[in-house]
Amino acid sequence: MKSIYLDYAATTPVDLDVMVAMQPYLNQRFANPSSMHQAGISNRKAINDARITLAQCINSKPEEIYFTSGGTEATNWAIKGFASAHPEKKEIITSQIEHHATLHTCEYLKGLGYKIHYLLVDKYGFINLKKLEKLICENTLMVSIIWANNEIGTIQDLKTISKICQAHQVALHVDAVQAFGQLAIDLEFHQVDMMSLSAHKFYGPKGVGVLYVKKGVKLTPLIHGGAQEHNSRAGTENLSGIIGMAKAAQLATQRQPDYYPNLLNLAKKFYLRLATDFDCILNGPEVGPKRLPSNLSISFRDLLGSELTYWLDQNDIFVSTGSACNSSSIEPSHVLKAINVHEDYIKGTIRISLGKESLESDIPRIIARFKEGIDTVSN
Repeated sequence: MKSIYLDYAATTPVDLDVMVAMQPYLNQRFANPSSMHQAGISNRKAINDARITLAQCINSKPEEIYFTSGGTEATNWAIKGFASAHPEKKEIITSQIEHHATLHTCEYLKGLGYKIHYLLVDKYGFINLKKLEKLICENTLMVSIIWANNEIGTIQDLKTISKICQAHQVALHVDAVQAFGQLAIDLEFHQVDMMSLSAHKFYGPKGVGVLYVKKGVKLTPLIHGGAQEHNSRAGTENLSGIIGMAKAAQLATQRQPDYYPNLLNLAKKFYLRLATDFDCILNGPEVGPKRLPSNLSISFRDLLGSELTYWLDQNDIFVSTGSACNSSSIEPSHVLKAINVHEDYIKGTIRISLGKESLESDIPRIIARFKEGIDTVSN
């Protein structure tokens, strides 16, 4: 029987149309975009067209789009680059449940003398907005918040966060790596200063991402060398990756109005079966508008999620215990600890993340496998 992939939050397969768009730039249109001959100039135009496409997808300006190697680099650049460009301020506000790209970058800056404030979250993973407003002061460098959490799916109130930052004239960086493709993103509505994206989360290739930088926001380059990316991010461009990301973003934006309700409907039916058949809890908000429609973080009572994940893997069901960036650890993640998952359940956590190949007709087989797996690892 076919394997069933339920780890789309870790990565997605490259869309066939994306592969077709990328292929010529791998072995035909391979010229360096910085070369001053016809082949290079043509590829420079292709990158500029891709920049326009990405800008249209988030309602920004092309000159505000900077291509990177992925979401991790984009987030590192946003935080370190902004800190370096504004050395007069030494406090950063973030949350307890950020991706490690943000947390480890903030830890690095802490070692350089920065003060990092970690906003507490409630049991659903929502930050305390009143505490955010109270913490912001004249020495606040920036606020960095994950829009949609990669482990428990919590969607923060970005509009209100943005208003608070604007009222205090404090820069806002948003990690939108999980959000893009599932949520509608309009930067005329969601006013942010910087935003990180990663292509492989929305059916594009790995190794390419975007940092959106609002016009007028100053960043120090993270990578030095050539004059690529508006003289701000050196290195020969990942040409095929950039083309692929633009195509994937275009398709994801077109798909989003149908993709969101389809995933939400599937998640509701899936969770109903899980809640009916097992002693388990849902981590994060209820399945609905405040949660990523693809995400189901489930904790089973008196079970080791790592053992269940391994058993399911051996039986062709692919899930994760949490973030793929932290999957080597058997300890509960920082996110689960932050939302105070009960000790009887916390170690029995798995993350199910749905995607465009997920089918309602697969749910009975998945549930049957879960029953077998839980019976096996519980004995």
